[in-house]
Amino acid sequence: MFVFTATFPPRHFPAPASGYCTPPSGAGSMLRDNFRLQPGDLVTTAGQALELDCVPPLGYPEPYITWKKDGVTLDLVGGRYTVTKGKLQVASAQRSDSGLYICVAANAAGRRESATSQPPSIVRHPSDAMAVPGSTVELGCSARGDPAPQLFLLQIRGGKLMVASTHKSDAGVYVCVATNVVGERDSEPAELVVFERPAFGKRPQNQVVLVEGTAQFACEVMGDPQPAARWRKEEGEMPLGRWEVLPDNTLRIRQLQVEDEGTYTCVADNSVGRSEASGTLTVHGKGDRGEHPWVLVECPDKPLSLPALLQCPPSLSPGPTTKLSPLARVSLSSARARETHHPLSSGRRRGARCVSFPHP
Repeated sequence: MFVFTATFPPRHFPAPASGYCTPPSGAGSMLRDNFRLQPGDLVTTAGQALELDCVPPLGYPEPYITWKKDGVTLDLVGGRYTVTKGKLQVASAQRSDSGLYICVAANAAGRRESATSQPPSIVRHPSDAMAVPGSTVELGCSARGDPAPQLFLLQIRGGKLMVASTHKSDAGVYVCVATNVVGERDSEPAELVVFERPAFGKRPQNQVVLVEGTAQFACEVMGDPQPAARWRKEEGEMPLGRWEVLPDNTLRIRQLQVEDEGTYTCVADNSVGRSEASGTLTVHGKGDRGEHPWVLVECPDKPLSLPALLQCPPSLSPGPTTKLSPLARVSLSSARARETHHPLSSGRRRGARCVSFPHP
């Protein structure tokens, strides 16, 4: 089933004419300006008969009535359309019958048409659209009416919504609004979806860890659709049986070996694109510590951007075993721990903490 719509202007009548229309020939002929009954909007369903009323202006001789649809005079041949006393009758409405109808009255004195002011009607509704940030998207919209309606929809230009350099905040539901002096009409809503390329909330950081230790590389991904994250090692295969990816996409590698050193890359993919972020892993073997133990160090006033290893001075080296842990500063509260301030090499901040623990 479809809905047939015949559109006409509302019944606004100008003031009565004060005189007569005198034709160039045909003395005594006249035709007033005002239709005594204007056609009105009509909505019906397919297959139903319909009637459109029209009472022409007073005139002499009696005006002859014809009808126009969308600016074209209706062909009464064939029986689908008939005109009886000015009334247009349609035997069985079809989808193609929808349109703008005008009643035309004519005699020897002249010709009159029913008021042509027409409220807006949407001819082309905007369609749903998808975009990525930075792109330009168009939501098309066109309308008709008399006078020609204006279209309003954000940055609407020439019947098209232009959203330049889209942002995620541009996503939403839009409606095209057509308006003129007669009325206003809204289009069907259209949804604009703005997808986002993968981005990183947390990136993997370079790490320096002792052999047999555990390393963790963070990887927090964002985007729309939500990206899928995976890990790869740039210089070879992932450590067999000793790595896992946590629910938050963090890569954890256990029981580190020197051969695990390398660059580990988090790859984030969605339908818009791909992003990558990498961190390097350095593994120090037990034999690399030399005469004195190694510890993770940090600056008290401002944490280092990357973990670092520092060889403790001789004052701490006899006997104790240094604990290597990202929680080293928490361990300072232990009564068994000794602390010293040791200057870092050139280019690093001074005041790093070297923490060691005696054998249990």
